[in-house]
Amino acid sequence: MIHTTIGSAGHLLTIIAFASALLAVFAYFKAGLIGTPLGEVSSWKKYARVVFSIHALCVLGIVFSLYWIIGNHYFEYHYAWKNSSLSLPTGYTISSFWQDQEGSFLLWIFWNVVLGSILIFSNRSWEAPVMTIFALVQAFLTSMILGVVIPGLDLKIGSTPFLLMKEVMPDLPVYQMDPNFIAKDGNGLNPLLQNYWMVIHPPTLFLGFATTLIPFSFAIAGLWTKKIHEWVRPALPWALFSALVLGVGILMGAYWAYETLNFGSYWNWDPVENSSIVPWLILIAAIHTMIIARRNATALKTSFILAIATFILILYSTFMTRSGVLGNASVHSFTDLGLSGQLLIYLLTFTVVAIALLIYRWKDLPSDEEEVSTYSQEFWIFIGATLLCLSGFQILATTSIPVYNKIAEAFGGVLNMALPADQIAHYNKFQLWFFSLIIVLTGIGQYFWWKRVGKDKLQVLYNPLLIALIISAAVITYQGIKEIQYIVLLTTSIFAIVSNGAILFQILKGNYSLSGGAVTHIGVALMLLGILFSSAYTRVVSINNSGLMISRSAEFTNNDNKENKENITLWLNKPEKMGDYMLTWRDVRVEPRHIPGYIPKSWVDMIENDFHAVALRDIVVNDKKYNSKGDTIEVFPENFYYEIEYREPSGRVFNLFPRAQINPRMGLVSSPDIQRELDKDLYTYVSMVTNPTAEPVWSPTENFTISMRDTFFVNDYVAILENVVRTEEVEGMKLGEGDAAVKAMIRVLDKDQEFVITPSFVIRDRLVARKPEVNKDLGFRVQFQEIDPSTGKFTFAVNTTQRDFIVMKATEKPLINILWLGTFVLVIGFIMATVRRFKDFIKMRDKENAGVLKPKTNRKAAAV
Repeated sequence: MIHTTIGSAGHLLTIIAFASALLAVFAYFKAGLIGTPLGEVSSWKKYARVVFSIHALCVLGIVFSLYWIIGNHYFEYHYAWKNSSLSLPTGYTISSFWQDQEGSFLLWIFWNVVLGSILIFSNRSWEAPVMTIFALVQAFLTSMILGVVIPGLDLKIGSTPFLLMKEVMPDLPVYQMDPNFIAKDGNGLNPLLQNYWMVIHPPTLFLGFATTLIPFSFAIAGLWTKKIHEWVRPALPWALFSALVLGVGILMGAYWAYETLNFGSYWNWDPVENSSIVPWLILIAAIHTMIIARRNATALKTSFILAIATFILILYSTFMTRSGVLGNASVHSFTDLGLSGQLLIYLLTFTVVAIALLIYRWKDLPSDEEEVSTYSQEFWIFIGATLLCLSGFQILATTSIPVYNKIAEAFGGVLNMALPADQIAHYNKFQLWFFSLIIVLTGIGQYFWWKRVGKDKLQVLYNPLLIALIISAAVITYQGIKEIQYIVLLTTSIFAIVSNGAILFQILKGNYSLSGGAVTHIGVALMLLGILFSSAYTRVVSINNSGLMISRSAEFTNNDNKENKENITLWLNKPEKMGDYMLTWRDVRVEPRHIPGYIPKSWVDMIENDFHAVALRDIVVNDKKYNSKGDTIEVFPENFYYEIEYREPSGRVFNLFPRAQINPRMGLVSSPDIQRELDKDLYTYVSMVTNPTAEPVWSPTENFTISMRDTFFVNDYVAILENVVRTEEVEGMKLGEGDAAVKAMIRVLDKDQEFVITPSFVIRDRLVARKPEVNKDLGFRVQFQEIDPSTGKFTFAVNTTQRDFIVMKATEKPLINILWLGTFVLVIGFIMATVRRFKDFIKMRDKENAGVLKPKTNRKAAAV
């Protein structure tokens, strides 16, 4: 049965949400106009709240409808079929909601509804102008999922997630035979997104995107209502909250990349990564100028510009990642759903309106009567904000190269500009110096902020500088750092920690709530140290010393055979030396549901295109029996885990389980496993594997007729028939009273070890049965063919196949825990600063409200 009701309801709610957003824009605009009579303002506000509440309820209904379709596996809907499948656990089913464009737009819309509702009830004095902007943004965003075609114009507005499969792909032959055909399963979630971080990273990131609208709305509202200074106080805590959430979202994405992708790091300067960090950098600059905006006119003007620029850059990054303009430039970008025109209108509308309003009001903005002193707080904050903006501009200028090409193409020209071949080296070359300067300013700026230094007392900086130089010299000597750019980054980061630490110590003696800035700066400095050591001094330990080329593919031969030199081949159960480790690939494992850890693939028979397997033996893990032989158990499909045993010279043994999936669309998709130590991470992933789902291809049969103790040779292995003995048990066969069975004991000698193969010869019910034995370590299949009593000879049929192997890469990332420690400290600092500014705002708001109410009370008393 096709469930059309829920989809129709979702689509109808989308239309109502769009219409109610437009009505809210009009009502709030009327309430915010200076010429609107005072008596009508209240009426317009009440009406606006009602229609925005309707909009909010509709958005919740749309979210519920789409979740209902995905969660109940209604694969008649294209969105559910494309992004989910029966095999996905609950967490990944949730992730499939925002895997595609419509779902991610809906997530953004949802967060705007939440934030808008909070603003309505928390700041009534700014409600009308701020919510006008909010409602207008909601109207644009809702139009992205509208999915309406205007009759006569053949103009499509938005792309709805509530289309049926037969509406999206009407030409599929199956619909000619059965118009009500419903797929039994979905396409599934992108394997790279099957990670717990993908359950929480996108919602956090989109909340960060949504929060940038708040300081933007206050800035526009300030210009609109001529409250030139007043907008900063309510906007500042939200700007800090936005920087906190957006920063955490970016860091979550970095950690997801580190755990899931196999490029060996947490940041690849991918265009989509860049498009999220640039607005964050500009937002950080805006926060610093907003802090001093109330007492410095230049800072106020700059705050307007940066608050507006932050949101415009969010829209620009949305355009880049969702219009298809990036093409193959990013592994994260969405394909174009025909929304590029709408996205461009969305971007240009807010850009033009914001810039035009800023220009119109520019003459009303105050100017400074005298220049800022070099020894003032304002000067150093300006320098820091300028460097943050320059850093963001450099990233944006290079990231936008595909956009330049598209613009030229639109005007009939051809640029053919290309992104840097080595993006990491390109960006690092600039950003390393930018952040060396930025981080040293965090230390100097704190001293000026707290007025510990001035024109005649710069000597206060000497002690932290001396301590930093001594510590840096010791680290440089111990670690053998020789590159000048790394020495500079190390020294400036240590100086920032020492100087901010000294200020923090002094602040804590007084009011600890004022220490958010110093804590945040220490977090950034720690992050830079972690990035320096874990990235610049990553050591490849999987050096190929065999002298053999692993692969002739471009992936392995590029950059002077880089991957051929930095990967090693492991054969099943055959130890291999790798640096200080002795490695052994032990097994291929699968991940069962409701059973801890992984179990050997040989314990179960996987059911193709399903998420179940049949147990081939009792499933016992950690001395606890979970299933009996023959039981059907649930497993996570497609993913296989390669058990690699690491043995250290000290005798310590640990196992890593890098993940791999042979994906029909993407080829080999591999994810690392990480051995975490206090001073380093050992990062391991597989680059090439024998397909674990493929049936082995056996060589033509070769027969050997031999006597007891004879030697024969197979695939360069020496094999010896040791014995033939009677047996009462043959696996997979039940023997009766009149049945007989024997098994041969064939010893096979390898270079470092030997194996025993035991094929069986069975006479059951007067019929001959031959039970072959397969040894994956050797790539052998041996079948006991005949017994000749007259000669005492035995015949064996032998087939060989490609032995199972994996190609793996392992790297050591030193001191990476300093990076994660720094992120934690950074988040704590942001939380402290955000809480403090919200408290200041609430205190001032309540004071202002009390001041407004008091005269009214007095007037009433006078009238009485």
